[in-house]
Amino acid sequence: MNVAEVVVDILKREGTEYLPCYPRNNTIDPAAKIGIRPILCRQERVGVGMADGISRVTNGKQIGVFAPQAGPGIENAFAGVAQAYADNIPVLIIPGAGPLARHYNHPTFSAVDNFRLVTKWAAKATQPAQIPDLMRRAYHLMRNGRPGPVLLEIPVEIFEAPFAGKVDYTPVRRIRSEPDAADVKAAAKLLTAAKNLVIFAGQGVLVAEATDELVTLAEILNAPVLTTNPGKSAFPENHPLSLGGAAVSAPRPLTDYLKKADRVFAIGSSLTNNPFNPKVPAGKKIVHATGDSADINKDTIAELGLVGDAKLTLQALIDELGGAKARKKRLRTDIRKAKEKWLGEWRKQLDSNEIPINQYRVIRDMMKVVDLDNTIITHDSGSPREQLLPFWEAHGPRSYLGFGKSTQLGQGLGLIMGAKLAAPEKLCINVMGDAAIGMVGMDIETAARDGIAILTVVFNNGVMAAERKSIPLATKKFGALTVSGNYAPMADALGVKGYRVEKTEEIIPQFEKAIATTEAGRPALLEVIVKEGYDFSQYT
Repeated sequence: MNVAEVVVDILKREGTEYLPCYPRNNTIDPAAKIGIRPILCRQERVGVGMADGISRVTNGKQIGVFAPQAGPGIENAFAGVAQAYADNIPVLIIPGAGPLARHYNHPTFSAVDNFRLVTKWAAKATQPAQIPDLMRRAYHLMRNGRPGPVLLEIPVEIFEAPFAGKVDYTPVRRIRSEPDAADVKAAAKLLTAAKNLVIFAGQGVLVAEATDELVTLAEILNAPVLTTNPGKSAFPENHPLSLGGAAVSAPRPLTDYLKKADRVFAIGSSLTNNPFNPKVPAGKKIVHATGDSADINKDTIAELGLVGDAKLTLQALIDELGGAKARKKRLRTDIRKAKEKWLGEWRKQLDSNEIPINQYRVIRDMMKVVDLDNTIITHDSGSPREQLLPFWEAHGPRSYLGFGKSTQLGQGLGLIMGAKLAAPEKLCINVMGDAAIGMVGMDIETAARDGIAILTVVFNNGVMAAERKSIPLATKKFGALTVSGNYAPMADALGVKGYRVEKTEEIIPQFEKAIATTEAGRPALLEVIVKEGYDFSQYT
């Protein structure tokens, strides 16, 4: 075996089924030889997004891998890796590299040096014998502690070198820890003493696969639950204690209950101060449970900190509380009424018949036509995220793939392709704007070529509407924010079945046709001609 064959042998042992890639990379043919299917993207950041989507949907049980070529290939991948790093997603990046003799010789690009700040760990192989140990270290770091991307750069002569002896490698386990028993006891007392407790759930609940435990604890405490954007779907939003998720926008009850809270229990979240996280008002008492002690007292002062796996932490609290029900039996009714009132405020937009079409009407009709229990949806950055997130009801874990704290246009396309690869039985939808499809739209051809039957929904209003206030003079004088395209015919030209909607009565029939296309194994694109509106469900 040569080193490339050793690398893909280890990938196979770790459960890798797909290899998003861009040639030239020495792993691609050896991977194909042993049944790992290469998915050749058109743009490297989309390839990273596919790997990211695989890792998210499987909660790291199957870690997504991306294999770009040396130089421009790994350079082009930077944005996708930076997004995974910001979102704490384990992704393995295995770039090729030029000969060792050329390293540190300008202008040779060093992936290790340039990616250190957007990876959890970056290393360069310099000897064939290092490979099993380097791969073991990579998988350990991706599965344990704060998740994140890892990069292993392998120069061409190392890839091609023979590997001596047997490959000593066993797949790496996730090691879990639970908080100190005294801290659990103290936390239980604080949570039960709160008069207006709110539970703040982040992506760590999803990673730990702790939704059942979160539901049980919320019901014991009779406490409302909100989620972050990456954590959306960690708590079922059809549950009477759900307040929904938040980024810049949020359901009004979420904001109102967070304001009224006297204590917040944060679980599986770093509580990072970021524009795309729910805002905890100043002065709240916070019990902060997280997997990384560095999160505690970072941006938010904690009354008490607990460090451990979210599932084990929640179970420990459940055991400590003993199943006793808390007070305030009317809370669920109050939440329902608050939601009904908020939705009533938005009914005019959700039911709108205006032309061009109101984006909220599209979201309403989408929820009517899909099976929410068998759907995975993601958004793109900007207006689509803020329009979709408050109103879309996520029923099960990872049925919604939210992303932020970095919010790059075009991320949703790669994510949803990875999601479909990991969960082929699901209807997988990405909602993007006309600016986002301009970034990565040619990669819908990748979905067509590889039979990845996703549904892409494009909100086309010919303008970057959410940016109106940012460059008013340039827009007035030169039309700087104007973007345009006719995306349904473009989709057809790229092997994706294109549909176009210009009237509200066309929304549901065209969605049904597009969904039927995906069920037949072909990707579809639904272009909706929408208004410029950028009203968001945003309350202070």
